[in-house]
Amino acid sequence: QVQLVESGGGLVQTGGSLRLSCVASGILFSGSGFAWYRQQPGSQRSFVAGINYDGYRSVDDSMKGRATISRDNARKTVYLQIDSLNAEDTAVYYCKARGRRSDADAVDEYWGQGTQVVVSS
Repeated sequence: QVQLVESGGGLVQTGGSLRLSCVASGILFSGSGFAWYRQQPGSQRSFVAGINYDGYRSVDDSMKGRATISRDNARKTVYLQIDSLNAEDTAVYYCKARGRRSDADAVDEYWGQGTQVVVSS
């Protein structure tokens, strides 16, 4: 069973920074790609940043310069750092994985439960 557990959310002040973590289990981590999405109040879930198995990164244009995604294969963890937070960053942040389960051959997508971030002035 694949599990993605996000953490690091909470209440943050405007202008501050935070780092979200996503710990993965049950998936072949080093060969998987990961992404962070967010769902702002009243909106659909949207892409924030992604990182491939080879380290190639992509960031949504709206977040460039403020969001950094990284991975630690030894810790089976993916991170999302967001700087210069503002009220529009208030959202539930989700981790998504695309890869193979440890006991299967098929590539599939998996989602975590999300972590809430509230940016307050």
